[in-house]
Amino acid sequence: MKAASSPSAACESSAVGYLALVLHAHLPFVRHPEFEDALEENWLYECITESYIPLLRVFDDLAEQGIDFKLTVSISPTLASMLRDPLLQARYLKRLEKLIELAGKEIRRTTAQSKVNSLAQMYLGRLQEVRDAFVHKYRRDLIQAFGYLQDLGKIEIITTAATHGYLPLLLPDESAVRAQVRTGVHYYRQLFGRKPHGFWLPECGYYPGIDSILSDEGIRYTILETHGITRAKPRPKYGVYAPLYCPSGLAVFGRDPESSRQVWSSAEGYPGDAYYREFYRDIAYDLDHDYIAPYIHSDGIRIDSGLKYYRITGKSGYKKIYSPEAAERKARIHARHFISEKKRQICNLSSKMDRSPVIVAPFDAELFGHWWYEGPKWLDYLIRGIAFAPAADKLRKTEPDGLIRLTTLSDYFEKYPSNQLSVPSASSWGNNGSNETWLNISNDWIYRHLHSGAQIMKELATSYPKAKGTARRAIKQAARELLLAQSSDWAFIIRSGPHSDYAVKRTKTHLLRLIRLRGQIKDDLIDNEWLSAIEQQNNIFPDIDYRMFE
Repeated sequence: MKAASSPSAACESSAVGYLALVLHAHLPFVRHPEFEDALEENWLYECITESYIPLLRVFDDLAEQGIDFKLTVSISPTLASMLRDPLLQARYLKRLEKLIELAGKEIRRTTAQSKVNSLAQMYLGRLQEVRDAFVHKYRRDLIQAFGYLQDLGKIEIITTAATHGYLPLLLPDESAVRAQVRTGVHYYRQLFGRKPHGFWLPECGYYPGIDSILSDEGIRYTILETHGITRAKPRPKYGVYAPLYCPSGLAVFGRDPESSRQVWSSAEGYPGDAYYREFYRDIAYDLDHDYIAPYIHSDGIRIDSGLKYYRITGKSGYKKIYSPEAAERKARIHARHFISEKKRQICNLSSKMDRSPVIVAPFDAELFGHWWYEGPKWLDYLIRGIAFAPAADKLRKTEPDGLIRLTTLSDYFEKYPSNQLSVPSASSWGNNGSNETWLNISNDWIYRHLHSGAQIMKELATSYPKAKGTARRAIKQAARELLLAQSSDWAFIIRSGPHSDYAVKRTKTHLLRLIRLRGQIKDDLIDNEWLSAIEQQNNIFPDIDYRMFE
């Protein structure tokens, strides 16, 4: 971590800038009622325990204490559907109870190891707090909890594509892109009873023309990777520190590279600090199989328990015992450093702009708590530090480099409605800023089948616009299967290696079901028992309108 640079002599203490934090919460649809113990469902359970509930608790505490803050949260329809699903809620609670049991067992096992025993007690307490929040405070409905914060005006919730399809690669069939966008917007309105103003482009995947589709659905703004803005034509006068208008009227904001580097960079980013908890060292892999067996997968596959006793320490295999107190001190220091760096940016930018700059800092929500255990605490210190910064500067009798205010993108957009007209560049936040993460030698085979699937759905929607009864159910399920096959997660997982067999199977299964449904519909020989089974398994978007594929 580099020390903050000294402020420019030309900076005025009255310089004001805005920080727009954007947390993108997304997981693929992993619901398997056909299995008693579905391995991939643990992706959801881990993130509920380590990210979503800890973040909600931070936001709730800030709101209850009257601390002013604003930020943006993107919740994908697949994640929202899983969080509201009674089966997954019950399974999550069962998993949580097992982890509480394991933590209690660890307290007894580590009696002679004072530091480790203290950590086991910490985990037991935190797991019990998570259970209490999930069952009693939030009544198992985390979507309602986020919605409450939106109603208070503390967060703005935006939507994204139905199953997080990577939109640039769903072309050349525009109906596939429209279906992803329209379904995401429609589901948001069902959840929150209002229209979404913003739309998270999956993987920040932008291509010229997608702005018109978003605008047609009532979306006012989206967020692009840095070079989507900096390579726009004509070039942006203020870089990524003010939005642009696309020809369609959609506003686009750009990701601030400095903020990303400070948090994401493996070399300079905060989460890699030696005092933070080591993610990759979990007792599920360290302890004897017979001891840990009741708390891993029923097939004997070791899965993370979340009980991790070591800190990052360094690059060697040797790891020191984790100290929550030392890690929290680091989180406070890093939050102060981030604030100092944002002040410096505001100071430098304000003299070059005719408006207050906006620093857009988007991150995966799961970074906070799951990957970076101290992330929610860092965010808490950051928000409090910004809220109390003016008073602290006055108390220390120092001249602030610049004044930071937290904002949502909608609020900034309302404050500065006049912006430059430009055409952004095709872009993503994947490797090299292009499509190659989702289109490469490992996964390129999927796209001809996805494009063929879109043609099948267009054919069904056109041929049966007023289908009723079982035929209507079958066409709606065909639409669900195609949307699920289009998820960007499968191409990403196939490329990255771990769980690639699962991602391949998911892609093929959804597409094969689509083809089978098409045949049964055309032959008027629908297998009602099989249809009911896959409806029950993939029950996402119950009110889906298949005619959007026309």
